[in-house]
Amino acid sequence: MLLPIRSLKFITTGAVVGLMLSLVASATFAQQDTLPAGVEIDPSGVLRMRTFADPGGKLAKQRVAEMRAALDPDIARPSKLRKVSITRLEKAVAEAIEKGTGLTEDMKYLAGMTKLQFVFVYPNTGDIVIAGPAEGYGLDLSGRAIGLTSGQSVMELQDLIVALRAFAPSGQSTSAIGCSIDPTQEGLQKMQQFLVDIAGRIQPGDADAVANGLQENLGEQVVSIDGISPKTHFAQVLVEADYRMKLIGIGLEKPPVKIVSYVAKASPAAVAANAMERWYFVPEYEAVKVSKDALAMELVGDSVKLIGENEMVARNGSRTSSGSTNRASQAFVHSFTKRYKELAKRVPVYGQLRNLIDMSIATAFMQEQDYFGAVNWDLGVFNDEETLPVETYQQPTSVESAVNVVWKGNTLMTPIGGGVSIHPKKALSYDNLLEDDKGTVAKAYTKVAGEEPTNWWWD
Repeated sequence: MLLPIRSLKFITTGAVVGLMLSLVASATFAQQDTLPAGVEIDPSGVLRMRTFADPGGKLAKQRVAEMRAALDPDIARPSKLRKVSITRLEKAVAEAIEKGTGLTEDMKYLAGMTKLQFVFVYPNTGDIVIAGPAEGYGLDLSGRAIGLTSGQSVMELQDLIVALRAFAPSGQSTSAIGCSIDPTQEGLQKMQQFLVDIAGRIQPGDADAVANGLQENLGEQVVSIDGISPKTHFAQVLVEADYRMKLIGIGLEKPPVKIVSYVAKASPAAVAANAMERWYFVPEYEAVKVSKDALAMELVGDSVKLIGENEMVARNGSRTSSGSTNRASQAFVHSFTKRYKELAKRVPVYGQLRNLIDMSIATAFMQEQDYFGAVNWDLGVFNDEETLPVETYQQPTSVESAVNVVWKGNTLMTPIGGGVSIHPKKALSYDNLLEDDKGTVAKAYTKVAGEEPTNWWWD
């Protein structure tokens, strides 16, 4: 029978303020042969975009060839279902640390797994196994691990460790894995006053000055992270994925796949003054299949969906729900969701986000079904920050507000992006758990049980 499970739900909320003036302007983000590489966080904690130049893609092709030549042929061979025993991996990592040899690249990148599809527990052998497609891997020009065949983001051990610690064997779940990038009330109030001050006085050609004024008055937005250490790669991916999604929405980053931006569809007549669009990433699975004995689970379908809602910004900077819908916002979130799988192949951070959601849901499931108790495992060195540190990243504390100005007929729309908030709630509800009525999950479980691996990973 299926056991009830408290669920984890990733929700990323974002705020984009759509204000309307009467002027002309446009804005661009990246020049030809210059691509967004991600974000960087300076020593003071300020997050900014960074780019790299690769005319014609020559550097990327050269790096792929070098990485492919250096890989173990067994790892490099694409696999439809690579298995990783995380209990055996932990023991191998502990031995490497004790010997002073350090972790191998295969350990760091989970033998090239690009997606977590199955979770199995084998009490008789003491194994908790995650399984999914895998391939040869390497680092792209921005330093991200990607599959050399598909370009998909590769799962990382450091992220899995963060997820395991959040849903550890102790039974105490992390109530919230959260990330927010929020404008301050003072900043919103100053921005509103700035708009009042310039009303009726702006002239054609003042667009850049208006954008600079909005950015200066809104000021830096505050980054806060809940439920996990803000000094982890896990946290940095959450912040970057949401911030860059907002840049796409307001037209400041051009994605490599066709996505209808909010500003492309926004109509001055349909957008209320001082309206704030909030966009959320949520899990999106066709189903979560669980075997009748609850010893196996499969995540079916793509895991990321974008949704939105509206808020209003008052003169004092406070925000309230508008209770209305916006067609431009709906067009953006629908287009983003529809193209997410394709986007994740071209922009690795979105593949990383998908992997984080998969890992978090999988570890929450392990905890709820007490897989840890079934194999008598307390996470070992995976739960020891002193022995195996993952809190090694600069903590993001603020981000510069992103402002775009777009000409729409006789109206200058100035969407401002950067507000993001992530709240985990019910990622796996009982209603989403489906019994393995056709036995496909059970068959996969039995097949893996019949294999006799000698390593922590195998095909």
